[in-house]
Amino acid sequence: MNPNEMYEYVERIANLIRTRVRKTGLACGVQPVQMEALHYLSRCNRYSNTPVAVAEFLGLTKGTVSQTLGVLEDNGFVEKTTDARDRRVVHLHLTPAGSEVLGQSIPPDVLKSAINELPEREQRQMAQSIEHLLLCLQRANGLKTFGACRTCIHHQQTDDAQRRCGLTREILTESDASKICREHMPAI
Repeated sequence: MNPNEMYEYVERIANLIRTRVRKTGLACGVQPVQMEALHYLSRCNRYSNTPVAVAEFLGLTKGTVSQTLGVLEDNGFVEKTTDARDRRVVHLHLTPAGSEVLGQSIPPDVLKSAINELPEREQRQMAQSIEHLLLCLQRANGLKTFGACRTCIHHQQTDDAQRRCGLTREILTESDASKICREHMPAI
């Protein structure tokens, strides 16, 4: 498949997904960029739930993200806490209301239905191909991968099944290991 053809398919799929997420979010009073921030915060680990990480992930300016997060906080979808070690760092957490709005929208039902129409083998192959394409695009653009912690070169697991981050030396929970991290480096 040539790059122009690939672009047309990927761009159209992304538009169809965004349209459904936008429609559902707006019905709940949440703008598209706010939905994207909520979605990111639902997937990131404790090292990556800061305003700077949100800006990096979404590719937006700190000012735009600050306004977005302010609206989400004012509407009760996100709450901020100060880091216990470094009082200058703010961590963001979804509230139950934020989780509820997100659960109504992502992934959209139309995407779930379309994927479920594919045989399981095709679903696995497609997921692997899309994941590989994403990784190649991130590398080509010099972007952070924001991958799942357990797929990172820094992720360590001991014989007794304890997980640890080789970068921070901190013990990781199963939840930490399954979420995305801004410090992620693919173990490829």
